[in-house]
Amino acid sequence: MRISLFIILFFACSSIAFSQKDSNLSLIPDQTIKGKYQAFTTDNLGNLYLVTSSNQIKKLNDKGDSIAVYNDVKRYGNISFIDASNPLKLLVYYKDFATVVVLDRLLNVRNTIDLRKQEIFQVQAIASSYDGALWLFDEQNSKIKRVDDYGKVIMESTDFRMIFDETPQPQLLFDRDGQLYLYDSSKGVFVFDYYGAFKNKYSFKNYTDLQIIDKNTITARNTNNLILYKPLTLQMDYFNIMQSKNKFANIRFTGNRLYALTTNGDIEIYHTP
Repeated sequence: MRISLFIILFFACSSIAFSQKDSNLSLIPDQTIKGKYQAFTTDNLGNLYLVTSSNQIKKLNDKGDSIAVYNDVKRYGNISFIDASNPLKLLVYYKDFATVVVLDRLLNVRNTIDLRKQEIFQVQAIASSYDGALWLFDEQNSKIKRVDDYGKVIMESTDFRMIFDETPQPQLLFDRDGQLYLYDSSKGVFVFDYYGAFKNKYSFKNYTDLQIIDKNTITARNTNNLILYKPLTLQMDYFNIMQSKNKFANIRFTGNRLYALTTNGDIEIYHTP
């Protein structure tokens, strides 16, 4: 995989002071995919997954060619979240039904996990785990849990109410470099090991489009800038991305590309020079 020039820029700034505001990051337009899309994600192979207004999922390759379509749009209602960190095992989460549909690389259904059968009813954040299972945060009993393809709980953490004065309610989970990251936008990034033991916390609050690239690189966005945070040195850098940034509803970096969902439902793809 090509190393993102975006990430290289970050490490090149390591000798600069703690924060550097309003640096410019050039983005070169590659492609615009017209549509009325409501969400999207990418995988580490450059494939793009688009969610239409009718909850259909379209998979495109890195050239923009259509690969597959998932059309079972009526059974579980609106899609809440898609995790494509494992390109061979796409997780589609329907929060209203506490149900995860697992798709293969051609978007065929492999299996369905009904979390309610395990008495798990309140889940906002899920993620693929290192061993092919599923991470989730059970809000009802404030625990991280890892479940298998049948929904059986194979690991759970200590009740967070026994650990924290203010219990985090994560919107995002990431499995990266042997660690599990929970992001609560009002409280920050919480770091755990694979047994659910708390290791660290980063006061990285009130950002959108957060991604954990690796254990020393976090990207996100605030109102005006793209943020690069290096936890090991507490270095934070700010980058302007373009004059039209306010039209972006969501953004995501994969390799040296930036993908953006615009406010009118199109997907715009850029690369760094």
